[in-house]
Amino acid sequence: VCCSTVDPYTGEKKTSKLTIGAAIGAVGGAVIGMAVGSKEDRAANALKGGAVGAVAGGSVGLYMDKQEAKMTEKLAGTGVSVTRNGDELILNMPGEITFASGKSELNANFTNTLDGVILVLEEFEKTIITVEGHTDSSGSNELNQALSEKRALSVGQYLVDHNVVEARVAAVGRGESMPKYDNATPEGRAQNRRVELTLTPVVAE
Repeated sequence: VCCSTVDPYTGEKKTSKLTIGAAIGAVGGAVIGMAVGSKEDRAANALKGGAVGAVAGGSVGLYMDKQEAKMTEKLAGTGVSVTRNGDELILNMPGEITFASGKSELNANFTNTLDGVILVLEEFEKTIITVEGHTDSSGSNELNQALSEKRALSVGQYLVDHNVVEARVAAVGRGESMPKYDNATPEGRAQNRRVELTLTPVVAE
């Protein structure tokens, strides 16, 4: 099923290069993008296809240290947090700075932030990117699932449209299935409305 996105500058609707793929076994959500499957499979396919290079096993920690430092510098003051989880980086993009309420079109003033992310991704091209859309528990599960997919797709499509190799990117809609905060409070719901980018290094065997 092809999707469409709206250019935040011109308002023009265009067909997405990314498409909704098969459902995956993780909690809720369909993978969106040409590169479907596990992170390991995606990394192997991207490497095989020449879309990315690979980091030598003993250098992964240093490689991600440098990427974390650059990403933290670029995102300072934007409202986006950078978290290290082992050898992965997670960029948490709160919904209130990325999208209007209930919408999936990127806020025009947020694209400058994404442009900074893209500069780092271009420098550190030995990583794949998983874009996850999340919602709070307000509204129906079906509505939240669809909104999370569209929001993840909007961010993933922006990356691809601005020179991030498509094989590096997959977007996943999680709906309301993976809250990090208490949906019983307004503050918790606001924090659950988010898009997360997970950056995973491609490691040489």
